Amino acid sequence: MGEGERKALESEKYIEAKKKVARIKSFYIHLIIYILVNALLFGIDMLDDSSNYWFYWPLLGWGIGLTVHGLSVYALGGLFSREWEEKKIREIMEKDQGK
Repeated sequence: MGEGERKALESEKYIEAKKKVARIKSFYIHLIIYILVNALLFGIDMLDDSSNYWFYWPLLGWGIGLTVHGLSVYALGGLFSREWEEKKIREIMEKDQGK
């Protein structure tokens, strides 16, 4: 592997790592907003004198979305993503070169 190829590979890895960090950061921002907004909704619901509590509905619905977001970042993030496709293409090309 030549110097240029090594630098290109390092640059590609850096770009992939930067994208992953951006996805993680996005999830944490989503989580913080979820906590703050739902705490506010809980407070509003508790100030209301009715016995009909509703705060858990947005908590549940948004929580499902947040869970899916977290899974996409941490558990399923590499599954069928652009990075996964590029990795598979490289693997196939390397395998074909070995024939």
